[in-house]
Amino acid sequence: MVTTVIKSDPQVPCTDAVREASEVLRGGGLVAFPTETVYGLGARADHPGAMERLRAVKSREGGKAFTVHIASREDAKQFVPQLTGMAARLARKGWPGPITLILDVEHPESSPIMKGRNGAVAAAIYYDNTIGLRCPDDPLAQGMLRTVEAPVVAASANPAGEPAPLSGEDVLKRLDGAIDLVVDAGRTKYAKPSTIVRVTDRSFEVIREGVYDSGSIARLSTVRILFVCSGNTCRSPMAAHWARHMLAERLGCRPEDLSDRGVTVVSAGTSGGIGGASPFAAEVMAKRGVDLSGHTSTALNSEMIHQADYVFAMTRAHRDAILRMSPMSESKVRLLLDDDDVSDPMGGTSEDYERGALTIERGLRARLQEVVV
Repeated sequence: MVTTVIKSDPQVPCTDAVREASEVLRGGGLVAFPTETVYGLGARADHPGAMERLRAVKSREGGKAFTVHIASREDAKQFVPQLTGMAARLARKGWPGPITLILDVEHPESSPIMKGRNGAVAAAIYYDNTIGLRCPDDPLAQGMLRTVEAPVVAASANPAGEPAPLSGEDVLKRLDGAIDLVVDAGRTKYAKPSTIVRVTDRSFEVIREGVYDSGSIARLSTVRILFVCSGNTCRSPMAAHWARHMLAERLGCRPEDLSDRGVTVVSAGTSGGIGGASPFAAEVMAKRGVDLSGHTSTALNSEMIHQADYVFAMTRAHRDAILRMSPMSESKVRLLLDDDDVSDPMGGTSEDYERGALTIERGLRARLQEVVV
């Protein structure tokens, strides 16, 4: 067999390379392609001949599945119908990217991808009611995977026991004549393997460190929600403490146990840093079973914004102040209320605080539905 080689720009993939790679895969061939980590060797999971050849190249037994590669995180629902909890957070924050997630699938035969497909396909994709999913952050890989229109599995493009290839040249040194096509886009971005993470609904275990270490995965697995007002004595602490209670109720735990579920809720003020919660704020929240007695005002800074996954501002002025500190955070900064500012009750009566609490509750009921925990 003669292995075809196509050169491609790593930043702007050659359309001919994407088209030919897709055609070879659709026809049951083996294609070596670049990702941001190492070069992968892909095959159609629903093509018996392709899977037989891939197993032979990798010296892998028939009972062990390969990692499924997908073009976008949205494609995961074809293989894992219920992506929730820890898995959903890691997929949302880590994909596309150098993370392979090993996920539980209780009934693989019921997954949308299995419609009209037989048990041999399930064996190529699932193993012992689990699946390995990878969404590479590489434009050529994404284009190829998107146009194949069939499930694609892949492993590193090297014989078992040899180093994973970091360039098309590395692939050819080991697999020339054994595979159909190499798409050569030069050296990979990270020149390291992906990090493999075993995930359950509430926990994770790093099976293999790669581009990300265990600490990085821990940070990615945590949802951090930030509420912002002016002095951080009324509106944002009321919203943050109340949000903890609402989220704890959703997750079936106590507010103080949220961190064990990977959820952190904090608040800050654009001019905060002095004092504690307003007495009236503490009073109206105590009526709702929410304790503000331990709150200390905190001044907002750019690091808090960068670390947050969701940022909810009380007013348009607060949103503008947040974006001046961190212009790149626009996509995650929202007003607590789409149609109105949350008025500042500072200096007002207890009735003003009560009205503020009702407004905050309305905003929380809507916004927390958007939070993936």
